[in-house]
Amino acid sequence: MKKVRQELVLITGMSGSGKSVALHALEDAGYLCVDNLPPELLRSFVQLEQKRKEKRIAIAMDVRSAASLPLLPQELELVRQKDVDVRMLFLDASTNTLVQRFSETRRRHPLSRTDTLSASADIERNLIESIELERELLVDLRDKAHIIDTSHLRNAKLQSYVKSLISAPAAQLTLMFESFAFKRGIPMHADFVFDMRMLPNPHYENELREMTGSDAPVMAWLQQHDTVQRMADDIERFLRDWLPSLTQDHRSYVTVAIGCTGGQHRSVYMVEQLANRFQGQWVTLFRHREQADRT
Repeated sequence: MKKVRQELVLITGMSGSGKSVALHALEDAGYLCVDNLPPELLRSFVQLEQKRKEKRIAIAMDVRSAASLPLLPQELELVRQKDVDVRMLFLDASTNTLVQRFSETRRRHPLSRTDTLSASADIERNLIESIELERELLVDLRDKAHIIDTSHLRNAKLQSYVKSLISAPAAQLTLMFESFAFKRGIPMHADFVFDMRMLPNPHYENELREMTGSDAPVMAWLQQHDTVQRMADDIERFLRDWLPSLTQDHRSYVTVAIGCTGGQHRSVYMVEQLANRFQGQWVTLFRHREQADRT
């Protein structure tokens, strides 16, 4: 009988990026969740839960344990050697988004100075400095994790996104295709980015403008253009050539971002076409950033 391995999801990232929301999503999915566990206690905690036959645990760690964060990569490697599948999710957001969130909640950043003057300009400057310092402290963890850009994600959508990610088998590579609008910025978590803006645009067809690339009339219109199919073939060929190398690098997730001007037609169509082509070879998911933001 095949031994069931323990699964550990590590949630880390920027303060204000939604780590508590992600942890709640995992708790709803049946994970034993712990917030702000010091890195030096990681191994002993995992061993304890192994004795208790707890198979799925999720832990949040961040700069609240700044002094011991450098220990974390080594501790994670030792945990992996104990029949544990480790997945790391790093939640991030733009600095402007984080400043806005802290301003709205009136919460203090964990790295902010306590001697800051009361003037609003001084408070904001201190907050921005704290955010940039936090980015520096977390850069090594960010490089080793799957990044989720929450700048444009509402809480409900973030929870849904996290649940879809962790529902995939832990030992396999999960391929995430994501559509986006260039006018709203490139997703900071993308591993590969492809630009669809040179392709024919359904936006200029009156009867198609209010539809999306998921709608049959838009799909039929795009399929009439050889350049669209050639682009899909080129991206597929590129990914099939290079994804095997990423699986050898112990990657859990790879995000392929497909962008067009508004994120409604060409990128949506291409994401769904590519997801269909890769389904079966890898665990494949897709999402549409701009549509998710509207619902």
